[in-house]
Amino acid sequence: MSGDRKKVVVFDYGFGNVRSAERALAHVGADVEITGDYDKAMNADGLLVPGVGAFAACMQGLRAARGDWIVGRRLAGGRPVMGICVGMQILFERGIEHGVESEGLDEWPGTVEPLKAPVVPHMGWNTVDAPEGSRLFAGLDAATRFYFVHSYAVREWNLEVTHEALRAPLVTWATHGEPFVAAVENGPLCATQFHPEKSGDAGARLLANWLGTL
Repeated sequence: MSGDRKKVVVFDYGFGNVRSAERALAHVGADVEITGDYDKAMNADGLLVPGVGAFAACMQGLRAARGDWIVGRRLAGGRPVMGICVGMQILFERGIEHGVESEGLDEWPGTVEPLKAPVVPHMGWNTVDAPEGSRLFAGLDAATRFYFVHSYAVREWNLEVTHEALRAPLVTWATHGEPFVAAVENGPLCATQFHPEKSGDAGARLLANWLGTL
């Protein structure tokens, strides 16, 4: 391993596409390890939190693996964390599935709700509307497509930045039946609703961009 390769832990808590995430990160030059080990997750240059399935089950698994504590401690120290798919959704305040409300990590205000669209789940390739100044989407144009698989999303963004010294998060949107949050960049914390590890060259570029911020 060369000294300048960034160490990334793909956090293994039983609810994510850990192997595909590992391959995608290794492809763009990261030194990757899949583990649920507390010390390794805390000390890595970057922590990737994948997620598939139900919001409530993912949260239960994350808490059982102390992942909620790890994410909070890393962010308190300004250490990068990235969430993917349900790994993004659990960063919000709450999720509602089948009428049942579950608490998330509450890093951002907002509710993960069922998508209101003619066809659900939203499965396949879609474009996104990234804001100016985005680091994740640097070098990717508006025609770039990413791969989505989800039935739930955050449909409103209500975080207000009241202190002028704080930088407002950059929010990327996509549309499937209605607009929803497709990605967020917020200091050391970022996340995507789509799967960059399944998004071919575009996803590889996005992961390389994230790696470049570590």
